[in-house]
Amino acid sequence: MNPYDLIPRFRAQYDTNNQEFSISGVVRPQSIDELAPSLTLLKDSISRVRGILYVNIRRLTQMNNTAFHAFSRVIIDACRTRPDLKFVVITSSVVGWTTRKFGRLHGLEPNITVEEYDSQFYPGQSFLEEGGFIPILRTQTKMTWRHERKILPRHGMQPGIVMADICCGIGDFAVLVQKEFQPARIVALDHSRSSLDYARSVAADFDIRGIEYTYGDASEMLLEDDQFDLVTCRHSLQIFNRPELILKELYRICRPGGRVYITNEKNSHCLGEPRADSIQWTYNEVAKLFKHFEMDVELGPKSRRYLVEAGFEDIRVESFMVTNGDGDPQDFADVITAWENVYAGDMAVRRGDDPEMIERFRQGFQDHIFAALHPKGYAGWPIWVASGRKPS
Repeated sequence: MNPYDLIPRFRAQYDTNNQEFSISGVVRPQSIDELAPSLTLLKDSISRVRGILYVNIRRLTQMNNTAFHAFSRVIIDACRTRPDLKFVVITSSVVGWTTRKFGRLHGLEPNITVEEYDSQFYPGQSFLEEGGFIPILRTQTKMTWRHERKILPRHGMQPGIVMADICCGIGDFAVLVQKEFQPARIVALDHSRSSLDYARSVAADFDIRGIEYTYGDASEMLLEDDQFDLVTCRHSLQIFNRPELILKELYRICRPGGRVYITNEKNSHCLGEPRADSIQWTYNEVAKLFKHFEMDVELGPKSRRYLVEAGFEDIRVESFMVTNGDGDPQDFADVITAWENVYAGDMAVRRGDDPEMIERFRQGFQDHIFAALHPKGYAGWPIWVASGRKPS
């Protein structure tokens, strides 16, 4: 075996959702030429962002001076040519040298700050409502966006339109749409003030303009009739006990000839291999659990019927499967862990499930995580996309 194969390799990547460039592993090049692809990626990341670029090095275990000076030089040069841009370096208290070493950069450029992941806030690592679901919502959006950015143009998305994102939650989707498609205006509405506060802070940090975050009830919106070219409502109809009321409002605010775009799930179709039987049993139980609380996480394939009954025409329906192959398998596993904590936690307890039932319920989630992280495993989460046109 080549001795080099025993040395942990490093990885550099850019996440557009978080405006985050990350380096992990061991970075000990003999010459700067070995870093060329990573330095190019960093420069490209800088060219693509406004506001704040997060540089995440909390999984960086070793870095020699050649690498430190090379990456630092790119960041410092960017500060001097882009005074509008700020850098936040995310370190970990577990790897103490990173905070000390990169902390020197702040003395050279005030637009560079260092925050320890364990104690400081940065997008995707805050606990607001529902026991800290924000990190997982960001991860879910990151995973679905890889598919939706290709799907959306088939459902009415194009530059320069006026759109509304109803039940926008923490605002990730609106930010990604603004970056990718540059609509003329986005109104993003949600009933959660804390989620909207979070969304506004992220948009400000990333210098995203053109999004109007608005507080409101999706079933009775204080928005005028017939004003939006595209109205989106993602993963939300399935958690209302009367989705037809929401659709009535989406129809009302959509202009004649415009489209309404919805996404929903069929949770019983979540799958994984190995341990498929246990996984299937648990997700069948998820559907029953939500039904107990008057929610329908099986709504996905029913989307066509709901749109027809709401009065839409030219209805388009498609589906996609989010998998452990969509980026980092750990992201998929993190989503399932969050589901387990909520569904087999508070929700199951409130339904009155006994300890044996909850233990079996949890096992299916844990088996899904096992499948997601297994080197030969496959884990999937299906999403249905549908849109309809409001008659002219």
